[in-house]
Amino acid sequence: MRNRSFAALCAASLWACPALAADQTKPGEGNATAAEISAASPLVARSIDYLVEQARRIRDPHLRAETLDAIANPNTCIRHRAGLSAADKAAIVQTLVGEGLVNAALDKTQPGGLLAGVFPPVADDGTSCPKLPMPFGAAPGSSFHSHHAFPGGLAVHESFNERSDQSFAQNYRRNYRSHAGSSGEEDGEVHELASGIFVDEDLIIAAPLWHDWSKPIVFQWAADGTEFLELNIGGAGGGTDGFGGAAGDSQTGGHHILAVAEAMARGFSPEMIVTQASAHSNPTLGNEFKVVNWVRAAAVIARVDPLKAGYLVVVNGIYRLPPLRRLASGVDLVAAGQLNFLPEYSIHNLSDSDFTLTIPAVNISEAILPKLAPLYGYDPADTVRYNWKFRNTVLSNVAGERILFAYQAGGLAEVQKLIDALRATGKL
Repeated sequence: MRNRSFAALCAASLWACPALAADQTKPGEGNATAAEISAASPLVARSIDYLVEQARRIRDPHLRAETLDAIANPNTCIRHRAGLSAADKAAIVQTLVGEGLVNAALDKTQPGGLLAGVFPPVADDGTSCPKLPMPFGAAPGSSFHSHHAFPGGLAVHESFNERSDQSFAQNYRRNYRSHAGSSGEEDGEVHELASGIFVDEDLIIAAPLWHDWSKPIVFQWAADGTEFLELNIGGAGGGTDGFGGAAGDSQTGGHHILAVAEAMARGFSPEMIVTQASAHSNPTLGNEFKVVNWVRAAAVIARVDPLKAGYLVVVNGIYRLPPLRRLASGVDLVAAGQLNFLPEYSIHNLSDSDFTLTIPAVNISEAILPKLAPLYGYDPADTVRYNWKFRNTVLSNVAGERILFAYQAGGLAEVQKLIDALRATGKL
């Protein structure tokens, strides 16, 4: 699902998809409206508060300060966009095409072309401090009709992933702890010293906060209450993205690549960069080439040498993941047919996998809400008013997951109770 373009999903569905005529070379006309809706949602506010609380737990001072700046500072600078000229942008796009990290043919189908896909419009573009085109808290969690596709959905999505990442790490510590420090309650918190299992908690906390950070840039809100279309980056497609031109497709949503580029521009460690880059695919089981290509693409956009920065190494003429921590102490894993692998890579990947529930939750909600909308004075055929005043408002305050749980338990009547409670607050 993460690698399939939204345009392909639209073509295969009965959805009313966003108008391709929307101008994606200038900030979304609906960004301010989305900011108003999300700012009035207790669900979104709780999610943002939780994310900031978790960011403050990061121990490394540089990583903590940069993460708090990125998610809590409304005037944060987009570092990978700082000072870029039109010529710089064109050169970066050309390099991506030349290195097989974006498909040149997408220039004809992406609104605004490859240039607008790699460099979506932002505030103060071209200056030393370009800024987000909308507040972090106003962004959706994914493309329209996909998971958390409502104002504030990004914060709700990240808060779930944050909890999941920490829970997965705890499960590994708990399940595989040594006998010598295994005293204590089975369900109690287990730390590295007590378990003998080291998982870097800074990476576990920070990776989910950074993985989707660029969604306020990529998924801007159109005037009709839908969203910008996203460009796939990180591979040329065609089944030859694997090592040395072998079989494989490493194309993925551009938000993933741009967020890694931003993390590189802020000087994060190789451990953090590779962990973050593993969100859309673990590097294990034959998928290392995907993560490698995503790191390569991000490095091109951030104008960083991935070898000098330690993000990648070259083995027999091929980019590979680097041996970090003590991975090179005694065994050459690559020579042994393995990869240089830290457990945090797969743990983070697992935490970003709830789309198998959350995409259907939004899709089912979009089938339910038009049935109930007339009861509240909204006509689904009046697309703009329906999207902003009903669909986006309901989902921002209730969320598709809550609607799904209510519907399977009590049918339309139970969903109607949720919307009645929202109407009682004066938001509908």
